[in-house]
Amino acid sequence: MARSARDCLLDCLENLEEGELKRFKVKLNEFPVRPGYANIPRGRLQKADALDLKDLLISFYAEEYAVQLTAEVLRAINCKDRAEELLAATGNSKERLGGRAAPDLKDRQGLQFPNSSNVHFIERHREALIQRTTPVEPVLDKLYGSVLSDEQYQKITAKETNPDKMRELYRLVPSWDLRCKDMLYEALKAKNPHLVKDLEEL
Repeated sequence: MARSARDCLLDCLENLEEGELKRFKVKLNEFPVRPGYANIPRGRLQKADALDLKDLLISFYAEEYAVQLTAEVLRAINCKDRAEELLAATGNSKERLGGRAAPDLKDRQGLQFPNSSNVHFIERHREALIQRTTPVEPVLDKLYGSVLSDEQYQKITAKETNPDKMRELYRLVPSWDLRCKDMLYEALKAKNPHLVKDLEEL
């Protein structure tokens, strides 16, 4: 049975020596992250052990980017072997460091990545989905608890107009993994089938 990215990430962090772990946390706090993400606050990192650190990384960056960012930080503190071991264990190639890798063909599922595009449906049609999704609440209801936390759900539904609600929802997308994006796609398809069909035919 294949090991999850979370397990591989935890193994990697647990195998760091005390000094390496300390340097990793300092560098992680100041490391430039992708647009749409935030650095983990220093106060939350200082007392974090390997298990806490793994949870923080997944919480802030989702699995795929958490692995890539961890590898990038490890290389920055001269723990290149640890970085390569992590990437190999999670099935990532060295070329993924520092950039967003194209989704694997088997993950594209045809609908989310039609016409051999590497851009997910919900990212490719961002503007149209923000302007044309109505009503938004049924879509949010399908994401509640699995993709959206109660706090996120309340913040989005508090917006007055449908476009404003969708814009608030899209603020979360950069931190999502493929599973979360797929779930939004499925929710949109279930609640706004005609809109999704129109966009897929473009």
